[in-house]
Amino acid sequence: MKIRSFPALIASGLLLAAATLALSGCNVVVLYKTPQYGYAGRPVPPSGLLQRVMAAYTANGTSGGLAILDGLRDLRGNIQNTIPGFKISGFSEAVPISIINYPEQTTGYVLGYTDGNLTAINYSKETASGTVAKFGAESPSVAATPVAGIYAGAAPQSGVLVVTAGSTTYDLNLPGVNQVAINPGGSVILATVENSDLLYRVVLLPQVPNPTPPPGYVDCEPLLLPVYCVVPVGGTYDRPSNVSFSLDGNTAYVLNSGPENGGKTASVSFLNTSALYLNNIPTVNPLGSGAPSPLATLPSGIPNPIPVPGGVTAAISDSSYLYLSGQQLQTTGAYKGLFAGNLTTINLANYSVGPAVPISDGTHTKMLFADNNTLWIGASNCSNGVRFATAASELSSQGYTDQSGNYNCLTLATAGVAAPTAQVLPAVVQSNVSSVAAVPVPYPNTNQNQYYYGSLTGLCWVQNYYKVYTAYGGQIHAFYTGVNPVPQQTQQGENANGGTPGSEIDNINVTVQGTVLDVAYIDAESNSAN
Repeated sequence: MKIRSFPALIASGLLLAAATLALSGCNVVVLYKTPQYGYAGRPVPPSGLLQRVMAAYTANGTSGGLAILDGLRDLRGNIQNTIPGFKISGFSEAVPISIINYPEQTTGYVLGYTDGNLTAINYSKETASGTVAKFGAESPSVAATPVAGIYAGAAPQSGVLVVTAGSTTYDLNLPGVNQVAINPGGSVILATVENSDLLYRVVLLPQVPNPTPPPGYVDCEPLLLPVYCVVPVGGTYDRPSNVSFSLDGNTAYVLNSGPENGGKTASVSFLNTSALYLNNIPTVNPLGSGAPSPLATLPSGIPNPIPVPGGVTAAISDSSYLYLSGQQLQTTGAYKGLFAGNLTTINLANYSVGPAVPISDGTHTKMLFADNNTLWIGASNCSNGVRFATAASELSSQGYTDQSGNYNCLTLATAGVAAPTAQVLPAVVQSNVSSVAAVPVPYPNTNQNQYYYGSLTGLCWVQNYYKVYTAYGGQIHAFYTGVNPVPQQTQQGENANGGTPGSEIDNINVTVQGTVLDVAYIDAESNSAN
């Protein structure tokens, strides 16, 4: 018989054992080892947990919160079962849609969807520290720097790009603004506009008595004594959907989604970040003939932008490859007009493009490295592409599906190679014939869909513990990245040595009451881990 209610069953036994040992004069069982300071001198937080996963959730869209989960033991409360759950105190956003995670600074930011408020979270105290910026309802994208105190985001309902620096906010008119990106140093702020082939950046004017707006500017604020301006960025773009930055900070990768958003060609534009700095003020119209170009000079014969036939809406890079996830529009065959998800690599040494590797369909927004050279990719709205159509066709023709008909939203891929292997998780099989056994999802969400978890909206790596946590279909689901090659001696209840790559951890003790929208591992060793 499988025992699922782990903490409830062990609590009384552990407490009894501890009491018995104390009475007999032996050492008391230590359930939690809590040093004076955690990793890199971080203080032990009020919860006493040192491997915390923060989960943002909403309860029917009317109230929400930030739950703290024990990412080491996969529990939502303490191991003694005397505390049913931990949370960030003082936080009350109704729909906390996304988390910006900076574990190095023991700080995070959470965006509220209904009001657009960006709330600071103090990880050391496990408390909300107040609103640091406001972007208006239903903001699709915000960004924050780790230490520079700069916040930027899209306010599409009012058609402005909001920049908050210190205690001052500037509303830069940019109708249709959609995605905003800031480099870690806070020296580059870029923005895309919906259904447009243009890219924009923010410049900081010299503080002189009569600052002059730069040539080609779209807007400068404040109007009478401008401080910040938004200007177009020269170059070639095709429905740019987002921007990623290289590890050394010298290159900005503009992700041109192309056909996935009504454009022509999916590609990546390589830009020199030095040309995009806030203090690099244009002296001529950036879109005019002869204007300096921010496009990086690539080796002879390599075009810039580099075409990516498999599609691109999300990216992540290491020292060797730029990994790109996106969808390719099918122009012929049985699935003409549908999109198919792909993972593509660009070799950063010679800029060669690897083959498109099939992954989950849907809009890809999450990419994350983890233990065992694994790459994890998340998408949303995955049940309307080639994989869903394949499942319907296979059920009709043969009575069961294979993995090409698995239309879930999480992909596990290998990292460090030009042509990764990939699998969609969980690995379900639908069947209506007796000769093939059906394989449903291991832990269905409240909708009880047996073969589809839903959109993946949050993804984090529980660093060094061989697992990732996800917000998957509105609930917590955790997966092993692989087996720890050096098994650790663990305390009671710890889950630190991993398991079969891609296998799912029983989530009964980490489920959250409500709809989970995002997750973050707030005790990671570095900001790049999440």
